[in-house]
Amino acid sequence: MSQINPEQLKQLIEASLFVLAKPMTIKALKETVLAEFTVSRAKIKATIEELQQDYEGRGVQLIKVAGGYRFQTISELSQYLQPLWQEKAPKYSRATIETLAVIAYRQPVTRGDIEFVRGVAISSQIIKSLNDRNWIKVVGHKEVPGRPALYATTTEFLSYFGLDSITDLPSLSDPESLDALFSTVKSAPEKIEESTNE
Repeated sequence: MSQINPEQLKQLIEASLFVLAKPMTIKALKETVLAEFTVSRAKIKATIEELQQDYEGRGVQLIKVAGGYRFQTISELSQYLQPLWQEKAPKYSRATIETLAVIAYRQPVTRGDIEFVRGVAISSQIIKSLNDRNWIKVVGHKEVPGRPALYATTTEFLSYFGLDSITDLPSLSDPESLDALFSTVKSAPEKIEESTNE
């Protein structure tokens, strides 16, 4: 194992997070770009915190998201940066957003649970669309006849929406009515058989 000085460590972490388009964990940094160096997780974390301070007040910030760290532009600049992207962000139907919200707030849930909460059938295209975006995945099967798939959100979902964990979801705007809505999904513990298709 080689030694690395603090300045080199900072540069290597900064460059790694800069070139990677997704959040990177301390563990991933240690096992990849820092694998040949003797450096503790605590030192990596302290260096990331230094980098976060270095980027305070700038157009780019280093944030903790989806269990890892990534660089992103500050939200105040997004409207001015929009012309840089040729493609417009895809628009999602209300049904798609509602389906994603039910999964995010009540996971894991079955398609039947989602349909019960929304009061309408869900198109297979909605589930496929959320799956194709890697925002949801099958995490097991409910032990009832037919063994329906149980859906939950993914780290890509957290990353896209700028969340570090599912507990960072915003609170619901109208707690009484939304609590009543979401409480229709049975929250009794079910026996779940883990899926091998994760």
